[in-house]
Amino acid sequence: MSAITPMKNKIARRTCISLLASLLRLRLRLPHPSRFSKGENHGRFRLVILGFLTLLTACSPRDYLTRRLATDLITASTEFQTQQRYTLQTGVMSNKDYPSPEYLVLQHHNWITANSAPCPAGIAPPPCWDVILTPAGVETIRTIVSAEEAAKSTIRLPAARRELVAVTGVTKQGSAADVEFTWRWIPLNEVGAALYSSDLHYKSLVGFRQYDDGWRIQQGTLHSGQPIEDALKNAEPAP
Repeated sequence: MSAITPMKNKIARRTCISLLASLLRLRLRLPHPSRFSKGENHGRFRLVILGFLTLLTACSPRDYLTRRLATDLITASTEFQTQQRYTLQTGVMSNKDYPSPEYLVLQHHNWITANSAPCPAGIAPPPCWDVILTPAGVETIRTIVSAEEAAKSTIRLPAARRELVAVTGVTKQGSAADVEFTWRWIPLNEVGAALYSSDLHYKSLVGFRQYDDGWRIQQGTLHSGQPIEDALKNAEPAP
């Protein structure tokens, strides 16, 4: 990036502020329309409209990292929009895998059941369990995926999507910034509702960086702050 670019950005921002101030002063000085002749009134309003158009072309909405801009950039990111999928594994599994919280939830809803089974070679520790879908489980799964997908031993289910609750803070230092925000899961179906509560909120911190065309979410770990992917992975329950 040219060294002249930051100076151009500063000039553009100063121009934007100057135009806004001038436009406001002009608007405040305008007498009531009834005091103008028809031609004068028309000319004054054309001047105001021209001022607004000039202001829009001089100012980029991404020049200033507001909470509104941060909200728009976070929710539009691919990482934030990626749906959460749950992988349901059926068949024989070890005693280490079967009592997981997710399987206990599915069993509580009568979607799966398990019977003791001999442990195949390479699967430990014993005892092992043969996990199968119940009739209610088959019916529920088939409302989410195709019958062909539901018949597989490994079923990948769309479960939930993210919803941004609020941007709770913006800390800027030069051309870098950290944005704190809270979000929650929105279940996409019955299984998602059982596994991902929309009542629980999470807190994340993501890095932003200012470029010649405005602020962007940080990608990679080249600068201070963490990218959006890590911010979502490292999310903590919000109070």
